[in-house]
Amino acid sequence: MDNGTIQFAIGTRNDDCEDLEPLKIYQTLPDDSAAKEDYIRVIDESGEDYLYPESYFITINLPQVIEPTLLAVSNRLIKRNQRRGLL
Repeated sequence: MDNGTIQFAIGTRNDDCEDLEPLKIYQTLPDDSAAKEDYIRVIDESGEDYLYPESYFITINLPQVIEPTLLAVSNRLIKRNQRRGLL
């Protein structure tokens, strides 16, 4: 999965995973051992990473120009949720 670029995936389902939102873009982390078991490691709003079934996501390739903006928005959301005591 890791080709030196930041990877993203769109959530497509959340069966038994209330913390996932369909149609939301998540940053993913490379995890070869998880991939062998058909899981994907994603970062949620808390900034923590978790394993979910790979079938719950569609991985996407984004232009590199978009990646910094998505990461900045994600970091702002994490900080906002931490200030509000939601994390």
